[in-house]
Amino acid sequence: MAVYNKEDRKASDARSYRRTQMQRELIVEKLKERGCRITKQRMTLLDIILESECSSCKEIFYKAAKVDQGIGAATVYRMVNVLEEIGAISRKNMYKVAYSEQCGMEDACIVVLDDDTVYHLSAKNWNAVVRAGLSACGYLENQKIVSIAIKPCVCEKEECRNQA
Repeated sequence: MAVYNKEDRKASDARSYRRTQMQRELIVEKLKERGCRITKQRMTLLDIILESECSSCKEIFYKAAKVDQGIGAATVYRMVNVLEEIGAISRKNMYKVAYSEQCGMEDACIVVLDDDTVYHLSAKNWNAVVRAGLSACGYLENQKIVSIAIKPCVCEKEECRNQA
């Protein structure tokens, strides 16, 4: 079990927030490209989907109704359908942000190196990089990646804390 102090927890929370914020901004861009207005209700629903592990539209609706009673069930279903159409969510992995090898999303992953080189990877490229790494290390043969969960670093090394 990892033990960390209050400052480490804040740094961990900040990293987690930036990752969700990046996902949020990418999804908002895709919605705009599709001609969707970015309303307060849509942003509320997007935040609920990104921050929660909802298993159904009904669950999203109940959480949204606590925040804004004006959000109807039809609004939730329409938003979920649009997010699925743009590839931001998958009902197969219920309402988790997903980037499969078929996903057409650009700028799904941003990699920054220590020499300030920045790579903007599409969802397909991100998937290919992870597959190549897993294959090179002997972890992957003919399987396909279903999901990836990334936890924020909470180790005690100085170089990790300075990257936050």
